[in-house]
Amino acid sequence: MNNWKIKISIFINYFLFAILLNSVGAVILQVQATFNISESAAAILEAFKDLSIAGVSFLVASFIVKIGYKKAMLVALAIVTCTCLLMPVVNEFWMTKLLFASVGTSFALIKVSVYGTIGLITKDQSEHISMMNFIESFFMIGVLTGSFVFSAFIDDQNPQSKDWVHVYYLLAGLAALAFLLLLSSPLDESSIKVTPTENTTGGFAEMLQLVIVPVVLVFVASAFIYVLIEQSIMSWLPTFNSKVLHLPATLSIQMAAILAASTAVGRFLAGILLRKIQWLYVLLTCVVLAGTLVIIALPLAKGLGNEVITGWGNAPLVAFIFPMIGLVIAPIYPAINSVILSSLPTRQHGVMSGLIVIFSALGGTTGSLITGHIFEAFGGESAFYFSLIPMTLLIICLIIFNKLSNKKSVEFNSTVGH
Repeated sequence: MNNWKIKISIFINYFLFAILLNSVGAVILQVQATFNISESAAAILEAFKDLSIAGVSFLVASFIVKIGYKKAMLVALAIVTCTCLLMPVVNEFWMTKLLFASVGTSFALIKVSVYGTIGLITKDQSEHISMMNFIESFFMIGVLTGSFVFSAFIDDQNPQSKDWVHVYYLLAGLAALAFLLLLSSPLDESSIKVTPTENTTGGFAEMLQLVIVPVVLVFVASAFIYVLIEQSIMSWLPTFNSKVLHLPATLSIQMAAILAASTAVGRFLAGILLRKIQWLYVLLTCVVLAGTLVIIALPLAKGLGNEVITGWGNAPLVAFIFPMIGLVIAPIYPAINSVILSSLPTRQHGVMSGLIVIFSALGGTTGSLITGHIFEAFGGESAFYFSLIPMTLLIICLIIFNKLSNKKSVEFNSTVGH
């Protein structure tokens, strides 16, 4: 099998969905001006995205092996192509909700399929962890690119302009290109095919068997909390830059890309560190450093607003320092995902991936909604100080997860069944 071609294909798929999913921060900022929406009302976009991901993941993960990973990804790309083409035509707030619902639905198919595909094209746990970090770092490169792509379509001189939605024509073209590339990429899925006599209820039963295993319960709690932290910062950083640091809209979105860039670098470096240092020590250090950065950086946001900020050259120091939190939280998500997936046979990767996507989506929605309401009621600084609470909970979960995951693989596999 030509693994290099399918690898390139899934990298591009992830790149595209990184732009679409994480554009929610830029879109939250824009709809407030374009459609006169409040912070708490704009926060609902995260729910349309993440609840769609969670719901579809639950439905699909149990029988995706019957559909096939490649077919599922092709369906997702087709949906996104059509919705992106509709967005500039309709150009209403309800269409924005529909867009993120379709993006969430499609990403559920993509992520479950990509995580399952990694198990098919890697040979061992070391290669699995490396590939997972590489895929996730490439995802952050997409997030970084998306910040500049969206800002290029925004007019600071006319904040109420709806012309920014023309960016979706460009994204529709990229989705169509990704569809054609995937269509021509071979993928051997024979090892995960089910027989015609098997039904989908077995998949649901398998998912339920997995989720009641203690190590899986602690894992999904860890994933939930991590994504809650990441999305609460990522989705609201452009609004923080605009309303607290008083940056222009385009610069607010561009400087939010520092978070994506630092996360990409962090995951790349993690690929090296995690081969030499036990993962728990790396991740605990990362969480502690993240909390320290919050405490040090946010006080720098006080007393700003007198100087007119025109570009990167006179932006406040906090706009550069706080997004560096991505560098230290970056390794957490791909590392814990790889630990749990590499404990399972490839046949179960699709079901486990579904659980990962479901609880990650729920964490993202929870984080964004809480942050949006705190932002509106108490301001942006208080909203980001909130992240210290889930960081503390994450440290506890990681310690317990490590203890449980150290049990023999054979004992784990016999518990969840085959």
